[in-house]
Amino acid sequence: MKKFKIAGINFDHMHMGDLLRMAHHHPEAEIVGICDEEARRMAGAIRNFAIPATRQFTDYRACLEETRPDLVILCPATADHARWVQRVAPFRTHILVEKPFAATLPQADAMIAAMAATRKQLIINWPLRWYPPHITAKRLVDEGRIGRVIEVHYYDGNRGPLWHTADKVVTTPNAARKRKSWFYRKKSGGGSLLDYLGYGSTLGTWFMNGRAPIEITATVHQPKNLEVDEHAVVVARYATGLSKFETRWGTFTDPWTDQPQPKCGFVIVGTQGTIATYDHEPTIRVQTTDCPQGQDMAVDAIRPPFHNPIAYVIERLQHRQKIDGPLAPHTARIGQQIVDSAVLSAKLRKTVKLIP
Repeated sequence: MKKFKIAGINFDHMHMGDLLRMAHHHPEAEIVGICDEEARRMAGAIRNFAIPATRQFTDYRACLEETRPDLVILCPATADHARWVQRVAPFRTHILVEKPFAATLPQADAMIAAMAATRKQLIINWPLRWYPPHITAKRLVDEGRIGRVIEVHYYDGNRGPLWHTADKVVTTPNAARKRKSWFYRKKSGGGSLLDYLGYGSTLGTWFMNGRAPIEITATVHQPKNLEVDEHAVVVARYATGLSKFETRWGTFTDPWTDQPQPKCGFVIVGTQGTIATYDHEPTIRVQTTDCPQGQDMAVDAIRPPFHNPIAYVIERLQHRQKIDGPLAPHTARIGQQIVDSAVLSAKLRKTVKLIP
């Protein structure tokens, strides 16, 4: 079978290493090129995946023209997502952009528009989408186990974006690294709200089966020595009630090592029950009308191709199927509406209507 050709362009976000690793291990995929304007940033990928010199580029045009990939992985700074999609789209390849969708809703719409004429798919990857507890929770929601979902409550984050690199390798941040990192620059789309709210609002929309809220109220904590927030609390009013989305850089521990308190994950409230689903945990907690005291349920065993984004995307594209769920632009756009509305609410310090 012909290999599915993948190129990775722009290494701003450390998740590029994770996504390339998934491609490297996929039996039907081939990394045909990697590209970054700063060659040193590709060193880890070159070493980890034995990328030959002929597949290393510092000019994205040369990379695309010489490798002709089926799929391009983009990992630029949040504020540069639209610019990079607009650059790559004319080469008529499918594009997977690592979360979040964009820095603003107009930028997200520009990304959608850039891909519209290409007959190729735009895919927004949200790593939380691949966590077994959340996949299990969505299955139970779709089965009607807790009735109609009326509330979603989300808390998530980590110690901070400079505490780890690709593959969750631990590092130690310092003031100098913060000053240089795009994560802490407002113009680059930094801050915990833009980093993590899209997770909660997009997966929340998935759990809500595509329903959008009516209005948003948000507040943020921005330390005096930073130009971006490290903590945000967002309340979304739906026709069915209130949901809460909270983002945090500065949790006591990282959830992939030891769950902090509050726990990172979701509580989903339905008309006939509730589900508590936390990142990386082996069980979820389910209450139903038949079992109001609640019970712990083992998470589903997730089998390929539904265990990671690269395997899922390859399977869908090979069978000419549309990307669905949180990775689909129409779902992620509702998440971006919530993000933009939260930014506006925090700035104005008042409740705002959902930005259309």
